Amino acid sequence: MTDKTNLKHFFHPATNRTVMIPIDHGMLLPVPGLEDTGALIKALKPYCDGFIVNLGVARAFADELSGKGVVLRTDTGNTCIENSNADGSFRIYGIEEAKAVGAHALMNMTFPGHPREMTNLIDCADLISDCLDEPHPIMLESLPYGLGKGWDYTPEKIHFSMRLACELGADVVKTAYPGDKEAFKRTVDEAYVPVVILGGASSGDQESVLRDVADAISVGAAGIAVGRNVWQAPDPVKMAKALHAIVHENASADQASLALD
Repeated sequence: MTDKTNLKHFFHPATNRTVMIPIDHGMLLPVPGLEDTGALIKALKPYCDGFIVNLGVARAFADELSGKGVVLRTDTGNTCIENSNADGSFRIYGIEEAKAVGAHALMNMTFPGHPREMTNLIDCADLISDCLDEPHPIMLESLPYGLGKGWDYTPEKIHFSMRLACELGADVVKTAYPGDKEAFKRTVDEAYVPVVILGGASSGDQESVLRDVADAISVGAAGIAVGRNVWQAPDPVKMAKALHAIVHENASADQASLALD
């Protein structure tokens, strides 16, 4: 893998793992939990390594984000007020915007199998090409067919999504945990870049989220990028603390759940 200096902002040197908290949802859908973004960032900072944000948040909350890794989301999709992301992902920012707001990395969606797959893959390839000689790593959030299509997140399709992102040149792959430890172990073992798992929509079942994260970490996942299941939790700080314990302290799900009390 090309040496990407800025990876050090996200991956803890003691564990080579990361806890990232995405707060980039506000461009796509109305979502509760982000009403006081600055206060949320400050509250969660002790228990995470970085945040995934849109350009507006990176600009407005630079002080609050200081000291943590900042990933700039470079794409968006149709807003979900009326329709559901029918056109998939399209890129709107790049390396120059990342430098302008002090972001350390960039992230774009990859939707293998989507009707607009060709345009999406070209967007990702162009972004990676633009950053080949930059210290900024590229994270590809690679999901079969589209965002939030959990019924398509089978172990086989997740495996291919990971491989596609690696082959495109991603420095980090963000994808879904398919609920099958052995299948996901094969996916992680084959990956030649770090693989982190996403959280998806808030499930309302914190213990289940902790179990999935613990299972993924136990078979080699390099960390997590969990947003709504943190900041829509009854107590976001306690949930972030529990996830941090699993990723960086090798706590079991049961041990980590004690932080929720």
